[in-house]
This record gives sequence, structure tokens and C-alpha cells, in this order.
Amino acid sequence: MPVISMFYGISIYINFSEHNPPHFHAWHAGRKGTFSIKTGELLNGEMSQRDTKLIAAWAELYRKELMLNWNIARKHGVLIPIKPL
Repeated sequence: MPVISMFYGISIYINFSEHNPPHFHAWHAGRKGTFSIKTGELLNGEMSQRDTKLIAAWAELYRKELMLNWNIARKHGVLIPIKPL
């Protein structure tokens, strides 16, 4: 999984050839989570409440960039880094 952003020790990834709905993955301190691009909501996994709030705030700021990377990843293209929070 290519890292597209990192902030406060949180790594953000998007897999290639992913399934719908559009989502991204986060990892921090041994915990993993899958988040909706559309809402920033934690869909699956375990993240601390603090990390979940930070990730949701970041996703809201960069929703367009996340969707762009989602579409690029589905075509196995080169992902574009996104600014940290």
C-alpha cells in the first residue's frame, strides 16, 4: 500500500484495485482502520478516538485529493501525495 500522507505519526494509504465504496486506510501505533472518503467515518478496524477525529478532519480538508487518488489507484497509476494535517 503506497503512503499518500503522514501526520502525527498516522500513515494514510490507498490500495490499488480496491473495491467500492471509495475508502482509504490508516495506521498508527499498531492499529489499523478503513475510512470512508465521502464521510471520513471509520468503516472498519480499530483506531483511537483521537486518531479517528484527526483522520476525519484531514479527510474533510482533502476529500477531492482523496477521490483523485482513489481513481488513480484503481487504474494502477502513480498516487499523488496529500499534505498532512
